[in-house]
Amino acid sequence: MTLKIGTHVSIAGSHVRAFERAKESGANTFQIFTGNPRGWSTKEIDEGTATAFNAAYKKYNFGEVVAHMPYLPNPASPKDEIYEKSCDVLLREILRCRTLSIPYLVTHLGSHGGNGREFGINRVADALTGALTAAEEHAGAKTPFMILLENTAGTKNSIGGQFADIGDILKITDETFPDGIGVCTDTCHAFAAGYDLTTAEGFERTIADFEDAVGLKRLKVIHLNDTKGDCASHLDRHEHIGLGRIGTEGLKRVVTHPTLSSRIFILETPIDERRGDKENIAAVKAMAGEK
Repeated sequence: MTLKIGTHVSIAGSHVRAFERAKESGANTFQIFTGNPRGWSTKEIDEGTATAFNAAYKKYNFGEVVAHMPYLPNPASPKDEIYEKSCDVLLREILRCRTLSIPYLVTHLGSHGGNGREFGINRVADALTGALTAAEEHAGAKTPFMILLENTAGTKNSIGGQFADIGDILKITDETFPDGIGVCTDTCHAFAAGYDLTTAEGFERTIADFEDAVGLKRLKVIHLNDTKGDCASHLDRHEHIGLGRIGTEGLKRVVTHPTLSSRIFILETPIDERRGDKENIAAVKAMAGEK
């Protein structure tokens, strides 16, 4: 089986350039921001851009690709203004994904700002169901689509450091959208939050914890990143594949696992004088026994 593997790529110049950049690195999928990742507003996607992007799927023989939410939204925020703006951006990004036929939108879960885990979980669940409900009311093709909840490094007040956080959100949202929400797991974040991937025993415990809290069937995308920080350090600092604290053997367990190996792998690794995207993708393929 051929891995579905890519990196986060830029759309600078045009959205279609993402396909070109991904292909050049040896990828067969990729992740993008659909617009400006550092602001609340972004340029609209015109009809020509959407048509060209959808045509590029066939031209480059790519299957499913992934979008990521911008940085500023915080769907767990206790501040009403931030929360409402976050919900608005979530709806906007859902609609942009549908315009571009992107099936997955990854979102961070945010911080409850000291108001407690239960508050944050309910806040996020309400934001998700509200955005998906609003998206259903918009005209247009209902292409297959899922919001993917990403785990975090477990920093103070954050939601998503433990798989149980995600599982509890899904228990609420499943009442309305049982098929509308899945999961993206980041290996760097999981390791930083305390899930040890460096030993066979630790890896199996992590898989068991995820299955119990969430269910592997909900996992659609894996952010495959090595890390600069120690296990349970809560340090979210990505490193080149095999050169960080998780290491080659730890990440190899992920890409060769009989269930995980069929998922989409997105690398968010550095680009520097040591390596670029092409070299990191090659390192993952070597782990899986691919050329």
